[in-house]
Amino acid sequence: MNTAREPRDAYALILNAIDVGCYRPGERLVESDLADRFGVSRTPVREALQRLETQSLLRREGRSLIVASLDHNQVAELYEVRSMLEGLAARLSAKYASPEEVRVLYAMIEEDRMLLVKPRELSLANRRFHRQIHLASRNRFLVQQLEMVHRSMALLAETSLAADGRGEMALAEHKSIVEAIEAGDGPLAERHLKEHLSHAFETRLKQDAWGIRYRDD
Repeated sequence: MNTAREPRDAYALILNAIDVGCYRPGERLVESDLADRFGVSRTPVREALQRLETQSLLRREGRSLIVASLDHNQVAELYEVRSMLEGLAARLSAKYASPEEVRVLYAMIEEDRMLLVKPRELSLANRRFHRQIHLASRNRFLVQQLEMVHRSMALLAETSLAADGRGEMALAEHKSIVEAIEAGDGPLAERHLKEHLSHAFETRLKQDAWGIRYRDD
């Protein structure tokens, strides 16, 4: 067993496992199993679990820690905050994004077309796209807040990009956002970003009636 890893590595490993769906909402996390899986000692795993509980990504059920889940109201609240923060990021990106960053955003959209039949991979690519916009805002405090919001998105069990036609629609919306950023039109970029998230939330609401919980679009 490799015990040389730092505690933050254990945190990142567990967080990523939740993020990519290895551990799903409602699933119990066992300290010894995590230590064996990731090749770290139990002490940093314990510290990582405490940190994740503090961030409300895990909740306690008796003596066990399980991956938290979000109810309807919490999902609505999450989207409201995300829309405001990401809208601001898009507005600032229209002001500060370099030509190189704009080209990278366009390239991401084209590359993501190859993932339309792979919803989970498209979900990860979607997150990279949004993070690129966050970084182009040139506001470190905004980026930090958005990282917290996107961590909470991991508590949604599936990707909304799995819904029929949602992937193609999302990429078209991404293109509109980037075109506004390229044109330096902050209000338009903000509006397109908020509309994009509104459509994603609407998809969740429709599918939730069928017992399907989508994530990260």
